[in-house]
Amino acid sequence: MDQETPVYLHRLPVPGEDRYVSLALVNSRFRVSHGQVDLLDGAEAAHLWLVRHEALPDRVPLNGRQAGRLRGLREALRALFEAHGNGGPPPAGALGTLNEALAAAPSTPRLAWGADGPRRDDVPDAGNPAAAALFLLAEDAAELLTGGDAAQLTECAAPGCDRWFLRSHGARRWCTTQCGNRVRAARAYAARKGTSP
Repeated sequence: MDQETPVYLHRLPVPGEDRYVSLALVNSRFRVSHGQVDLLDGAEAAHLWLVRHEALPDRVPLNGRQAGRLRGLREALRALFEAHGNGGPPPAGALGTLNEALAAAPSTPRLAWGADGPRRDDVPDAGNPAAAALFLLAEDAAELLTGGDAAQLTECAAPGCDRWFLRSHGARRWCTTQCGNRVRAARAYAARKGTSP
């Protein structure tokens, strides 16, 4: 592990983040033992996150307003995920934020021809790369919430963890084994403490 890099950047990704970058976006704000971590705190950090997730070219700068829109989209997605998890309607503002991101850089359908033959490609408007990045994230979230994986979307059940993941099986309740181990250790400690005088 690089000694310069904060330990929270080495956290294991949760199931589903490899398939849905919107899930990684929602999980870019989380808690660790010493407090809250926000991987989008400031324009430079938001730019780095977008570049690392291949949503924005490195050469394209990101200003404070655009970074704020990215954080706003993250909070809207979190609210939409919570509404989906609770089975209730989402806040109107969250739905509006997602739809604004979808409208900011609408995609143009194209026919692409690769080694596997023809396929449809929807290419977002590249005139504004930051808006195109938000569009891609919003489109990814819409696909997650309306697709076959939506039933597996769940919030980690470990106290103090607020990350979302895709369950690989119905009994899974924690985003990582670390969260599961913390819960089991706390239960074991409480059981020992409860039986001792």
